Parts: sequence; structure tokens; C-alpha cells
Amino acid sequence: MGKESGWDSGRAAVAAVVGGVVAVGTVLVALSAMGFTSVGIAASSIAAKMMSTAAIANGGGVAAGSLVAILQSVGECSGQDDQSQEMIQPRG
Repeated sequence: MGKESGWDSGRAAVAAVVGGVVAVGTVLVALSAMGFTSVGIAASSIAAKMMSTAAIANGGGVAAGSLVAILQSVGECSGQDDQSQEMIQPRG
């Protein structure tokens, strides 16, 4: 009872991988719904309002590394074929 069999630990690993994939997919769908799309920020969206507020606060531009810049980079990755390099090395 105290020992986990190989079968149980294998199922736990599969569950963790599936959970991770679902979590990433959910984040990309949520960002897209907010207006952070693979072709840029959608007009009249929550993302556009966030970008406008950030630009006004910074005197006309969105600061590199800000929340808006990071979300824009992640949203941009959502429509690309090879996402691995973009997610590892976000633009900004």
C-alpha cells in the first residue's frame, strides 16, 4: 500500500502532461478572446484598451517587458507553426 506501482506513476505522469497541454491551450484561447491574436492586437478589444492605457502612462509607447508587451508576445505565438523558439525567446 505504501509503495506506488510503476503503473500508477505512469498514469500520474500522463495526467500531468495532459493537464499541462490543457492549461496552455486554455491560456491561448483566453488571450485570443481578450484581443491578443497572432496578427496583433484586435481593435476595440480589452487588449487594445490595455495597450492604450500603457502607452499613455509611458508617454506614447508600451514599455518592453510590461504586461501588455508580454501578453502580446504570447498571443503572437498562438498562430505560428513553430512556437517553441518564440515562447522561449519572447520579443520585446
